[in-house]
Amino acid sequence: MKVSTRGDYASRALLSLALHEGSQAPTSVRDIAERTGLPQPYLEQILLALKGAGLVRSKRGVGGGYVLAREPSAITLGEIVSAVDGPIVAGDFGRPHENGACEHEGQCALLAVWADVGEHMREHLDSFTLADMVRRARNTSVPAPALH
Repeated sequence: MKVSTRGDYASRALLSLALHEGSQAPTSVRDIAERTGLPQPYLEQILLALKGAGLVRSKRGVGGGYVLAREPSAITLGEIVSAVDGPIVAGDFGRPHENGACEHEGQCALLAVWADVGEHMREHLDSFTLADMVRRARNTSVPAPALH
C-alpha cells in the first residue's frame, strides 16, 4: 500500500488542527498551509473532502476556518486516509467469489490473501489516532531556543 499525497496532506492538516486545538477558534486554510508547508489551493480541496467525511467543521466569514469535528482521540489515520483516498485496500483486484473472480487457477487463493493484507493495513492505520500523533509530534519536536 502506498499512502497518496492527498492522504499525507490530509493527515498533516488534521494533525496541525489537533496540535492547536486548545485555541477553540477556527483555523484558516492559510494558517494551516503556513504551519504545514502545504499548498493552499490543494489544501482547500482536501479540507472540503474531510468536511464531507465529518472529520472537520467549517465556519465562513471573518474569523472563519476549520476545527476538528471530534476529539483527536476519536479520529484515526485510517479514517483520514479513507476520507480522501477511498477505501484502504492492497489492490483493486476484486473480492474472492464475486463476479467470476475465482475462474482462473489459483486466483481465489491470491484474492483472499490480498483481501487479508488490505484488512491488516486498515486495522494498523486505525490503531493510530490524532491524539497519538500529537503525543509523537510533541515528543520529537526540536525544543525552542532559550531566550536570553
